[in-house]
Amino acid sequence: MSIRSLALAASLFASVAGAALAQPAPMLGFTPEGAATERTLEHRLDAMISPPELDGWLLRMSSQPNQVGSPHDRDNAEWQLAQFRSWGWDAHIEQFDILYGVPLAESLDLLGPRPFHALLHEPAIPGDQTSADMPGVLPPYLGYQGDGDVTAPLVYVNYGMPDDYRTLARAGVDVRGKIVIARYGGGWRGLKPKLAQEHGAIGCIIYSDPKDDGYYTDDPYPKGAQRPADGVQRGSVNDITLFSGDPLTPGVGATPGAQRRYTRETAPTLMKIPALPISYADALPLLSALGGPVAEPDFRGALPLTYHLGPSPVMVHLVVKSDWRLRPIYDVIATMKGAEFPDQWIVRGNHHDGWVFGAEDPLSGQVAMMAEAKAMGELAKSGWRPKRTLIYASWDAEEPGLVGSTEWAESHAADLQAKAVMYLNSDNIDRGYLNLEGSHELQTLANGAAAEVTDPETGGDVLARRRAYLQVKAEAPGAGPEAKALAKAAGTGGPLPIQALGSGSDYTPFLQHLGVPSLDVGYGGEGESGGVYHSAYDTHDHYVRFGDPGMRYSATLAKTAGRIVLRYADADLPPVDFTAFAATVAQYVDEVHKLADREREETAARDRLIDAGGYKLATDPDKVELPPERQAEVPAMAFAPLDLASARLTASAERFGRLYASASLSAAQKAALGRAVQGVDQALMSPQGLPGRPWYRNMIYAPGTETGYGVKTLPAVREAIEQRRFAEVDGAVQATAAVLNAYADRLDRASATAGG
Repeated sequence: MSIRSLALAASLFASVAGAALAQPAPMLGFTPEGAATERTLEHRLDAMISPPELDGWLLRMSSQPNQVGSPHDRDNAEWQLAQFRSWGWDAHIEQFDILYGVPLAESLDLLGPRPFHALLHEPAIPGDQTSADMPGVLPPYLGYQGDGDVTAPLVYVNYGMPDDYRTLARAGVDVRGKIVIARYGGGWRGLKPKLAQEHGAIGCIIYSDPKDDGYYTDDPYPKGAQRPADGVQRGSVNDITLFSGDPLTPGVGATPGAQRRYTRETAPTLMKIPALPISYADALPLLSALGGPVAEPDFRGALPLTYHLGPSPVMVHLVVKSDWRLRPIYDVIATMKGAEFPDQWIVRGNHHDGWVFGAEDPLSGQVAMMAEAKAMGELAKSGWRPKRTLIYASWDAEEPGLVGSTEWAESHAADLQAKAVMYLNSDNIDRGYLNLEGSHELQTLANGAAAEVTDPETGGDVLARRRAYLQVKAEAPGAGPEAKALAKAAGTGGPLPIQALGSGSDYTPFLQHLGVPSLDVGYGGEGESGGVYHSAYDTHDHYVRFGDPGMRYSATLAKTAGRIVLRYADADLPPVDFTAFAATVAQYVDEVHKLADREREETAARDRLIDAGGYKLATDPDKVELPPERQAEVPAMAFAPLDLASARLTASAERFGRLYASASLSAAQKAALGRAVQGVDQALMSPQGLPGRPWYRNMIYAPGTETGYGVKTLPAVREAIEQRRFAEVDGAVQATAAVLNAYADRLDRASATAGG
């Protein structure tokens, strides 16, 4: 960061933080007297959060291999159960039996005159008390990959994303019948074997290039934080763009004895081709053996070689064989019943399983959630009782595909749709800046809570620090329009816009399958745990040295999430802001208008260039570079129903907001208003679901089919345009407008119920 940027950051932070600390903002859903009482309660919670205690829990839970099916994973669940009970919670374990495969045999060999046998192992790091060679550590593997024994030439596909395959096609490189090698990054890992499979490849290798998280970025572990040469990123390739959870039981809980809808052979989310993750030490000989065209600059990593696309003149032999069986997983569920609104549930979750030891991912967030639960237990012992019911959940099997949370949510779907008013999620964190994502009706609640949490590095509040960070980031050379827009919003002094949720953590089944408003809260941006992500080097020693020394941000997460939970639990009125949701929807509607216009303009310009022979004239005759394929013209699209529905939603939200803010509401009217909006997000759910993936039913937020984790807002409309399924756009517009009108209907009925 430049001296100018540092000065700007300090100035922005001082001005925004000073304004925030001078006078607390009104607390949504509370009277002034109630807000004062609530703040006293929150300060008591803060005082009970102990970073040394969190560190002890982290060391205990990450002391042995903690993957699904391991003895320590179950031991951690049973230990947490005992802790919750000792803190006064009504707690139990719910078991689910899920399909899961662990490696039996793996091998990767380069054949030919210079043979190479891949190590496929992460050796211990000297000085790290948690040894990667200890019993129970599985070799690097991908969850839910296909099994197979294949031999074929190798092709390098960069990140293995859709645009990369288009580049390969223009270079005349065909992956059919080949094994592909892709580097991590650029998109969700599960898309890499899926797209390889769809393009005709018979095997997929994924490696970590040092340009992304190795020696190119900083010193490797143990000297620095980054990925050592033998480090391997494990991960799931279960196709969660179709549905999350157990591959055999979509829509129903995988309880012991449950009838399975699919077999392993027929499950649509499971890969059919063998796939394997490897280190950059193992990748180097493979990439060095490639022939074919030299890769373009965007395809090049930081290994000491010339990157070629392939195919290789010699064969690669890949073997993956797994032990597939039903395995038990253990969700720990702790409940504190509400005193006034017991049928309004606030669900708070984090997962406890890791790929190996899992210190940063997920236990850095898990111990924060435990600290909240302990503090709330102490508050309850001293006489406090939440108005609404609290459910604290420690999920198992998140890493393979959000399995524990999905199976619990599917098993309790009817109750959750009737009673859950919010799901609050966290996952792995590092030191740094606040990050908030979620349902936009919860935006004001999240802002208000964060504005009263102290940042441990600066002494100001974490929301002000986030504002300053966004504004400084937009000053950096090359900052794009999204960064500029976020900075502009951050500088207004109003609520800081939260980002929408796609997938990648346990909020997915709640938000996108059941329609429960959800938030995800975390910290990061300064810690350096990315280099050991999903590897055997994600250990306690690494985390407390590089991720969050002193566990200060795990403690800060507990204070942030704890405040959000307490404020929703104790508010007289549900702390929701539908005007924020309506304003965000209006923004999304404007975006799909602009998307259609941009697609139309770019298609016409490309076709003109093809017709004029421009691609042929611009191509080096000594290289293969085919012109892009001509695409269909982009037709006019009838967005009027969506425009009208968005405008109506805005009017209904504003009417409700005026009533909500009225000081004259009686206690009975407040209770009636709360009941009337309970479950309002169910209106956003399409009974038919999204095109091609009916499990995803939220018409406002969904993970993209070609992004995996990344969100697509107004997904039915947006993806129909992006994927050029233009015949589907009008129907998607009508379906999305229908849910927005249904949502506005619910708000209008709620306003009428309370006399508005």
